[in-house]
Amino acid sequence: MSRFRVPVRLLLALCLSAAALSAGKLHGAEVHVIEVNDAIGPASADFLISSLDAANELGADLVVIELNTPGGLDQAMRDIISAILASPVPVATWVAPGGARAASAGTYILYASHFAAMASATNVGSSTPVSIGGGSSPLPIPASPEQEGEDSEGSTVPDSAGAMERKVLNDAVAYLRGLAELRGRNRDWAELTVREAANLTASDALAMNVIDVMADTIDELLEQLDGRSTTVSNQSVSLDLSEPRISRIEPGWRYQFLSIITNPNVAYILLMIGFYGLILEFYNPGMGLPGITGVICLLLGAYALQMLPINYAGLALILVGLGLMIVEALSPSFGIFGFGGAVAFVLGSVILMDTDLEAFRISLAIIAAIAVTSAGVFIFSLNMLLRARRQKVVTGEESMIGSTAIALESFEDKGHVRAFSENWKAETDQPVEKGNELIITDIEGLVLKVRKQE
Repeated sequence: MSRFRVPVRLLLALCLSAAALSAGKLHGAEVHVIEVNDAIGPASADFLISSLDAANELGADLVVIELNTPGGLDQAMRDIISAILASPVPVATWVAPGGARAASAGTYILYASHFAAMASATNVGSSTPVSIGGGSSPLPIPASPEQEGEDSEGSTVPDSAGAMERKVLNDAVAYLRGLAELRGRNRDWAELTVREAANLTASDALAMNVIDVMADTIDELLEQLDGRSTTVSNQSVSLDLSEPRISRIEPGWRYQFLSIITNPNVAYILLMIGFYGLILEFYNPGMGLPGITGVICLLLGAYALQMLPINYAGLALILVGLGLMIVEALSPSFGIFGFGGAVAFVLGSVILMDTDLEAFRISLAIIAAIAVTSAGVFIFSLNMLLRARRQKVVTGEESMIGSTAIALESFEDKGHVRAFSENWKAETDQPVEKGNELIITDIEGLVLKVRKQE
């Protein structure tokens, strides 16, 4: 019987380990916390989506998005919301710490989450699309369907309002109302924050059923969410958050890399470095370094731009401007091509980013610096070309014309002269005496045309 003792002990140990793990899982929920403290863009969208996927693979019980954002890009926001709606793990968006905000795109993410929470001294709202609401003179707010036909000031759609603006606004209203209906939150305020950029404090948001709980710390948040139910993947899930194990998800190198290159200023500079690197390589074939650097920077800049809301008319103007300045450098036109190229370059740079969000616009200072530098380089090149054109030719047959030669013999038609330390055959149309200094007027093959020096 002793030979069965070891396997029995091993089996008992495995059972105890499984029971311990089960007890640990039962009484120690796995909670992943993802911090977003910036504008919503391609980098933050990639970070959030990959973190949600990782949480699902690791069997997390809850994902908490600690949010503080002024807004962001529409496409990045919709990608995040799609990931939240498809997540098999419940997601709680928590606007924190105190002083944080969930403005514009942040409001949509808050509404899309299974649980919405805010800390004290935070706010939510101002969700009018920036391309409509931005600028010095805001677009008049269209009326809701219930208000159409009313004559109250500011409640009806003015005839001057463009169809595109109304489409974008109504799309945003329907999108946020749909999220509010899905999560059982205040639909009327959801429409109000889009149409009139309404804003709420944390306490007002709780009172108006915009959020589910108020909490100032992560422990307080989990305590209030413990036992609450939600629907995940068409199934009802009840949270058991007793003795939670909290893991903060730190962004990796991919997030840092995307954050850097998707900065519009960095993408713009990469594009310019790539362009000038290739030009330098074409002017000096075989150098290698400018060409390699140019290709890498151009590809990185193009990759970043395709993730950003760019205006292709602006990109075309930049390319036309650079092309015109190159033409000016190669074929001087008294500044016509150069001036037109500089104007096209600046206008294209200003309208390159198709958004009014400050975080995703190119700095005017950087545009001015690159424009002045580009214009300076091409003006310098033009000046050097003009100087070279005015200088006397010092090589080849052209440099020999006008030089002097010494007659080695007397002759009236053909004879021999010494020029450039060599003996040459020469022809003339007047008598020449030996030792005369002659002027070279032309060259035909290996025969110099000469005349007497007056």
